[in-house]
Amino acid sequence: MKKLIGIIYGGKSTEHEISIISATNVYKNLDKDTFDCVLLYISKDGGWYISTPDELMNGRLEFEDSKLLSLKMSPDSFCFINAENCIKPDVLFPVLHGPNGEDGSVQGLFEVAGIPYVGTGIAGSSIAMDKEIAKRLLIEAGIPVANYFSLQKWQDEFDLRPIIKKLGFPMVVKPCSAGSSVGLSKVNTDEELIDAIELAFEYDEKILLEEYIEGREIEVAVMGNHNPISSTPGEIVTAFYDYKEKYSKDSKTRLDAPAVIDAQLAEEVKELAIDAFLALNCEGMSRVDFFLTEEGFLLNEINTIPGFTNISMYPKLFEISGISQKELISRLIEFALDRWKNKAELKTYYTE
Repeated sequence: MKKLIGIIYGGKSTEHEISIISATNVYKNLDKDTFDCVLLYISKDGGWYISTPDELMNGRLEFEDSKLLSLKMSPDSFCFINAENCIKPDVLFPVLHGPNGEDGSVQGLFEVAGIPYVGTGIAGSSIAMDKEIAKRLLIEAGIPVANYFSLQKWQDEFDLRPIIKKLGFPMVVKPCSAGSSVGLSKVNTDEELIDAIELAFEYDEKILLEEYIEGREIEVAVMGNHNPISSTPGEIVTAFYDYKEKYSKDSKTRLDAPAVIDAQLAEEVKELAIDAFLALNCEGMSRVDFFLTEEGFLLNEINTIPGFTNISMYPKLFEISGISQKELISRLIEFALDRWKNKAELKTYYTE
């Protein structure tokens, strides 16, 4: 009997549109001989709806109340319900980039509901999403990162002089818990720095100021649970990889897969990617992004729900490593089921 996979997409995030494109690609490459599928759309205002493949692939995503879903939970069961359906997926596949999807929020909902799901759990998701906390743990694990400072919105005033003295210009400013380079700026003067801080605070209450790294951007895809594997590395060839360069039709960015680096460096970065994946308690899948400088590799960030579009690095890197998108998606689902089986075997302690 086929397992029913619930692909969840959209979401209350600045990356809503990217999620739709990623979900379309996941749906197209899902092994329909092995799995059945239901599409679950989250609108920008947080409504959950059942959708059809046609609505997903053609962008017709405005739904009437009859398609609105709620989650019904009981001690031994759960289902998504609306006026016409009671939907009980065997596994959920969240394709929700950024806040409210990649930060542990929906993962907590799935855990409470008792629903197996693809990807990293609550702790790993929230850690990887908060770039400052992730950097702290990476440093403790001996994985090199760029020099940085963090600022929080509640602070009454900022003394930027010691930050400028340590990091210098150019400098990178970005929200601490956003993705797809939303709110990211590269600055060269005090005035630009102030404007960039204001922009980053529009997207998050905590922001990062980092030294600008002059280096090659190398990415590695990782999948698995306790014994993960890493892909062949790829390279992003660009001047500055902000949101426009990632997704604009006029982008001049080139994706080189595989990256043109020697075999020793390739093995080194693959091992670093796995070390970082485990250090941040990731599971299922992640894309790990590095800078390659003259001194070696610096880890930039980890994405626990990486882009899954037809041009995204995560599926592309596994394709050149010999794993097709269809096989990759099937493996990710099996990782979710294996993890859930292991969790079910743990004892639960409670007070009567």
